[in-house]
This record gives sequence, C-alpha cells and structure tokens, in this order.
Amino acid sequence: MTSVRNVSRRWALAAGLLMPFGVSPAPAQFFRPLERVPEPTVQDVDPGQDQGSADAVPYEFRRQPVFHRSQETAGTLIVDTSERFLFLIQSPTNAMRYGIGVGRDGFTWTGILKITRKAEWPDWTPPPEMIERQPYLPRWMAGGPGNPLGARAMYLGSTVYRIHGTNAPETIGHAVSSGCFRLVNDDVADLYDRVKVGAKVVVRH
Repeated sequence: MTSVRNVSRRWALAAGLLMPFGVSPAPAQFFRPLERVPEPTVQDVDPGQDQGSADAVPYEFRRQPVFHRSQETAGTLIVDTSERFLFLIQSPTNAMRYGIGVGRDGFTWTGILKITRKAEWPDWTPPPEMIERQPYLPRWMAGGPGNPLGARAMYLGSTVYRIHGTNAPETIGHAVSSGCFRLVNDDVADLYDRVKVGAKVVVRH
C-alpha cells in the first residue's frame, strides 16, 4: 500500500489530510493553507517561458556516477530532499546521482511510492489547490519547451507528485516547487530511459 506522510504534520491535520491511525488515507495531496504559503528559496520561472541553460547548474548538481552505499535493489530511486539529490541505485555501492529542485518549506514530504506512469513532453494541468493559491496559472498547458514539467515526467503513485523536467534549470538545487522533484531536461530524459514503471521511489529528508 502506498505510504506517504507530510513532514509538516500540523498543517496536514489542519487541512484534514491525515486520518486517524488504522484508516487508509486518501491519495496524498499535501498543501499548506493559503494564508501561510512560504516563499521559495529562489524565484521560479513562469509557465510558458523556456529560460536558462543546464550549463549554469553547479557541478555538484550535474549528473554523475557516485559511490553510494544502499541496501535497496538496483533500479530503486532515492530522493534526498535536504541534500537536493536523486540517486538511481545501480549496485550496493554505486549509483547515478542527479541534482534536483525540491518542494519549498511546507510542501516537503517523505514516503515510499512507485512510478505508476511515464510521459514524454507531458501536458500540464495544475491541481485545483495550486490554482487557488496562484489563480494566474493556466488551467492547462500543452507539452513543450516552456512547460513546467519539461521533457519527461514520471508519476508517483496516485498522488499529484512527479519527477519531471523543468523550464527553469537555474532552480536546480533549490526549494521552489509544491512538492514535485525537478531535474534539468537532459537529466530527466536520461533517468526516464533508465527507470521502469513500477520502480520503487524512496523519498527521505
């Protein structure tokens, strides 16, 4: 069974998103109340703009093979939100590491999910909660270079969260999203080709 918990538990309780112990939760959608929406750590790029270059991403956030100890099986994804890295496990001691952008304060979460769907140049439909917070957003946007989901998307469980590309490479390494994990388009395309539907995704802080 899909397991996801919000780091900011009191906000989830206030929003009625967590249920009593022993009761199966609804699909996870963890959003902070409108009056307390925090600022991202860097300015995001508006939908429709294709801005920045992957060359501007600092070296430590560029895709690279690394020594990484893990008991997870090959093909598992480990998302480290505090360090801003995603690891694709390749062996007990090796992984491919990708720099990522993560959810800003109040939109972070941890849990274990699976990739349930993959899409190339996906369309973007902001969820109602996001539209309520940011009413200027388009209700739908076709896939393309200016789409906030970028070149590829991998959908996590039955939640609204995704691992996806971006139209704003300069936000990699920052806390800026509403809970999704973004990679530069070259990296998300590389990850997309390596990962299968059904792959385990471990999100930790």
